[in-house]
Amino acid sequence: MNTDVLIVGAGPTGLALAVDLARRGVDALVVERSDALFPGSRGKGIQPRTREVLDDLGVADAIRAAGGPYPVGMMWRDGQRQGEHRMFDATPPSEAAPYTDPLMVPQWRTQEILFARLTELGGTVAFGRELVSLGQDADGVTAAFASGEPVRARYAVAADGGRSAVRRALGIGMTGESVDPFPTLVADVRVSGIDRENWHFFQSADEGGAPLLALCPLAGTKDFQLVARFPQDTDVDLSPDAIRKLVGERTHLAPDAVTEVRWASDFRPRAALADRFREGRVFLAGDAAHVHSPAGGQGLNTSIQDAYNLGWKLGAVLREGAPESLLDTYEEERLPNAADMLGLSTKVHRGEVRRGAATQQLDLGHRGRTLTEETRTGLPGDALHAGDRAPDGRRGGVRLFDAFRGPHWTLLAVGTDEDLDLPELPGVRTVRIPPYEAYGRGVFLIRPDGYVGWAGDSADGLERYAAGVGLCVSAS
Repeated sequence: MNTDVLIVGAGPTGLALAVDLARRGVDALVVERSDALFPGSRGKGIQPRTREVLDDLGVADAIRAAGGPYPVGMMWRDGQRQGEHRMFDATPPSEAAPYTDPLMVPQWRTQEILFARLTELGGTVAFGRELVSLGQDADGVTAAFASGEPVRARYAVAADGGRSAVRRALGIGMTGESVDPFPTLVADVRVSGIDRENWHFFQSADEGGAPLLALCPLAGTKDFQLVARFPQDTDVDLSPDAIRKLVGERTHLAPDAVTEVRWASDFRPRAALADRFREGRVFLAGDAAHVHSPAGGQGLNTSIQDAYNLGWKLGAVLREGAPESLLDTYEEERLPNAADMLGLSTKVHRGEVRRGAATQQLDLGHRGRTLTEETRTGLPGDALHAGDRAPDGRRGGVRLFDAFRGPHWTLLAVGTDEDLDLPELPGVRTVRIPPYEAYGRGVFLIRPDGYVGWAGDSADGLERYAAGVGLCVSAS
């Protein structure tokens, strides 16, 4: 079987990438070792920047309908409420940033929504396909599986998680450290006798061993996500009886209050980064490239944004005649962002950083990178620069996120003279709006992933930049 892109893994990363490629007319095949989508809640937080990405991918309404706000934490000791604990520092939305609060959506539901969108676009997932070998040459990649025919692809993407078989096959190492010595249990359970208005935290009197058990009501479901930590070197028992016993020991609830255990897993919190994100025609994305503490809700979001960054670049090379060197910028842009995310997640885990503005991912960008060209001079540091996320807003009857939505570049003229000559760039949507403080005045070429690629006071030099990124124009 032949395809343009082979995506190994049908988690949020692989499905988001497949959706992005499908809407660009790129033939992609997702293969998944399991017989069905992942069933657990694990990555349950959708950060504001990822909400913007999912809006562009066409699933914003479905995600919003499936999710809800994070509940206020409630501390318990000896069966008594001790008071509320605010999990996030609130940030009011603005015209430029309409989403500022995280949305709680269980991971299994996010995957269902992305899978439905992929199916709508004509894409498929081949379940029960376990990768056993991966080879590549100058023209493509060949993958063999435990069952079924081999696949030949022009490129492949490892989206197969922290224990990535693809990463191991490529011989790419990971460098990292332990974040927390305590093993951690996470499970989706049905529980009676406790309200769904709060995220419940049960404090332990045992200072040296098991510091925490928490029950978080999962928005849009009848389930709670249970998280519990254990003393070092504990062999965590994932059986339903053991989970019921744990709840009985650490809370005021009886063991039989846990009426169902729907999914359970354990992990040791650590932070690790792949030594590189590309080997020839194979790319690493998501947990295959970076593993992390779940604190702060950064991992799933960084993973989806990996896919969003890579998707438009693969589409440009495979369908729009962009130079293959464009794909080199994937690692250049995403590896530093992933490294920063690992550091942030670790600090949140250790209580050094509060959840809030720091965890929204709205300030991520690519200043100074290969695909970034800022031609204006004397800008203050807090002004919008090339490489920054392009803000939303409504001016002159145009909502910017509506104009950006879709697999195209956008040429945005803000507060410029009506007679300012703008180049005709194939496949680029041109929008003119009155002055807007989030942008200042000028000309901005917005990348398909919503970042400013090029910025100037006029369009001088724009065509040269456009030609360099594969937009089919003649350099001036």
